[in-house]
Amino acid sequence: MTYRLILQPEGLEPAYRESSAGAARTRATREVRIGSITIGRGHPIAVQSMAATQTADVAATAAQVRLLAEAGAEVVRLAVDTPRDVEALRQIRAETGANLSVDLQENYRLASDVAPWVDKLRYNPGYLSSPRSKRTWQDKVRFLAGVAGEHDCAIRVGVNCGSVDPTKRGDLAPGDNVRPMVESALEHCAELDRLGFTRYCVSLKDSDPAKVVEANRRFAAARPDVPLHLGVTEAGMPPEGILKTRIAFEQLIPHGIGDTIRVSLTVPAEGKADEITAGRAILADIAAGRLLNAEDIATFSRGRLNIIACPSCSRVQNAAFVELAERVREATRWAAEHPITIAVMGCRVNGPGETDVADLGLWCGPTAVNLKRGGEPLGAFSYEEILPRLLEELDAMIR
Repeated sequence: MTYRLILQPEGLEPAYRESSAGAARTRATREVRIGSITIGRGHPIAVQSMAATQTADVAATAAQVRLLAEAGAEVVRLAVDTPRDVEALRQIRAETGANLSVDLQENYRLASDVAPWVDKLRYNPGYLSSPRSKRTWQDKVRFLAGVAGEHDCAIRVGVNCGSVDPTKRGDLAPGDNVRPMVESALEHCAELDRLGFTRYCVSLKDSDPAKVVEANRRFAAARPDVPLHLGVTEAGMPPEGILKTRIAFEQLIPHGIGDTIRVSLTVPAEGKADEITAGRAILADIAAGRLLNAEDIATFSRGRLNIIACPSCSRVQNAAFVELAERVREATRWAAEHPITIAVMGCRVNGPGETDVADLGLWCGPTAVNLKRGGEPLGAFSYEEILPRLLEELDAMIR
């Protein structure tokens, strides 16, 4: 698929400016090895993706990993939440030589079980700071660093806007939306350094490209030695999701910020290779100096209906979520010029946070969709009932 032809949403014609900036210029970060590849310190920017199949389904997930690796994914991430997923991961590892990363969200304790079969552990600081836990987040980081060191794994400290460390949310200064994310990342880097574990990278992701740019610029200024994983989370469906990601990458990579990337798209499992195709197309354009005009970026970002949707992954509780996101986009085109944000989220990880801050939020469960307006619950509806109900709320909001 040629993404050059579909990078722009309807009503916004593509326009590029030539620039001498290239994708090869990087900061002098430390090197971090992830299996057979190394990121940082002048190494090529690595492109990665995440499997959208249920990890416990060994055949489907092994096929998904092969699909992504054949498309050029240099790291493939899997989610592991249960002992059943752990056993599946062991079998998947036996079927592929791809560099595997495992996503540890709510169950960091599984790290010791999965580490022998993967090349990188990804944890979210927001899930290590539960006030109900008897262990401090520092104890948990010490455990994760010890496991990673014992099993030759890298670590990604993955900070996400939809699940920010709850102890940092109160630090949100007026007009400063990214401060909690940056402070959380810096705090965890300092702790890993104190433990003597330096084989880590960091990601700071938001569904708003402007916040991604600001957060990564601040972090890079404070810690120029730490490699960065770039991405716009919940970017949504192509082509809009690709354009959102491109807008952020163009303002970071030419300035040496970014050592590995993911284009997070809401697509079915069989279409996940599109994330790799889109990522390589963006990197090629940046390297060649084909950048969007600032005016086009401003036009896209100003006063338009914004649909954010989480990337399809193994934590999606109903595959109908992807189709629903597409139906929402088509049914709301009439409202394109209204500055309203609709969030369509497929799992429990970032669903609650993102639907709380959206004007209208759809948090998709196994059999029903939870509808919110401005964070206030309006009820749960079936996948057949939800679209008319959403359109009623959208119409009322516009009126």
